[in-house]
Amino acid sequence: MNRVLPLFRRTLADSWRGLAGWTAGVVATLLLYLPIYPSFGGNGQMQELVESLPPELVRTIGYDQISTGAGYAQSTFFGLVGFVLLTIAAVGWGTGAIANDEENGQLELTLAHGVTRGQVLAERSAAVLVKLAWLALVAVVTVLALNEPSELGIEVGPLVATSAALVGLSFLSAAAAIAVGAIAGRRSWALGAGAGIAVYGYVMNALSNQSDDLDGLHDWSPYAWAFGSEPLTNGWDWRIWLLYAVAAVLLVIGWIVFRRRDVAV
Repeated sequence: MNRVLPLFRRTLADSWRGLAGWTAGVVATLLLYLPIYPSFGGNGQMQELVESLPPELVRTIGYDQISTGAGYAQSTFFGLVGFVLLTIAAVGWGTGAIANDEENGQLELTLAHGVTRGQVLAERSAAVLVKLAWLALVAVVTVLALNEPSELGIEVGPLVATSAALVGLSFLSAAAAIAVGAIAGRRSWALGAGAGIAVYGYVMNALSNQSDDLDGLHDWSPYAWAFGSEPLTNGWDWRIWLLYAVAAVLLVIGWIVFRRRDVAV
């Protein structure tokens, strides 16, 4: 393997069909939700709907700001459906990066071609990050295309910041899956770690929204790091960088263990 970034290139080449499907899912979701905002978002119907729901539910799913265009896009896509879509993709890709290949015997064959374990982890992690960034770029382009017709009033800068937060949040789940896969070599463990990070972040944020006494839990929620400052309205927040920093730490830990342990045959 003498080509530049061979594993990175191979991962992208082998997964383009799946990536196309996720791309279509992101576009379809935005086309489903955003165009209907003018029909009830600006005439009070949305607020009436929110007021009819239990306050605890409204705070949990972030519908308290849904009457504005940015709040509606955040509540329906970035903070909910888009978060779920990218997290599912990220956990699947992260699990497949090392753990899945090790269980089916492909990892040993890959390492036999003269690549290092660090190279496997780094290039496949980079491929996951690039695919998530692509989905976020598709979301940005689609939102911008629908912005004026849907009367959302979303600005480009905050939209980019929110997309970066979504990528960081989903990549954190992917990094957990990759790291645990590198440490344990077990697909079920990697899958559980990636999904667990996502569920933990969302639940901690939901709990902290229920009471001022629990507000401190926001500091421990990756979901709150991504969206707690309302980046789609207020723009970039430094806590978004925490998502990428913690993901990097997890990958380094995974690499430290992965380079020393035996690979299952």
